[in-house]
Amino acid sequence: MDHGRCPFEKAILSAQCACELATRFSVAEQMGVNCRSGIARNNCTTLLALMRNRARFALKVTDTSESLPFGKEMKVMIGGLIGLQGLLAPEPDAGRVGNIHALVREAQEKYGSLEALPYQEIVKSITAYQARRRGHAPPRP
Repeated sequence: MDHGRCPFEKAILSAQCACELATRFSVAEQMGVNCRSGIARNNCTTLLALMRNRARFALKVTDTSESLPFGKEMKVMIGGLIGLQGLLAPEPDAGRVGNIHALVREAQEKYGSLEALPYQEIVKSITAYQARRRGHAPPRP
């Protein structure tokens, strides 16, 4: 059953995030991610919109209704999810989110709603997030 594209599709395709409800697909050479739950997709869409809105000053963006440039969008998605994960349960692998759906559900349970999250802390993680550089191998000893 197709419920639509995952709002965190780019983060999942980057292999820095995963979700139990994500279903990958490919059409010709294009890769994508669908969400198997309409409710979960709606919650993730709401969370992403709230993170974009709260981070607009830090990202020097005035209009968050339009799509952000790729780098800033990745900062919001991955940096925001990592920040939220750090608030709920700091894990040893802080650079990766293992299950977006579980993270969003846990945040709703702890804070009562997505609007009530401590966005000032999440925005700190968004601004601190550094994208992985492509094609650059770590220095060898």
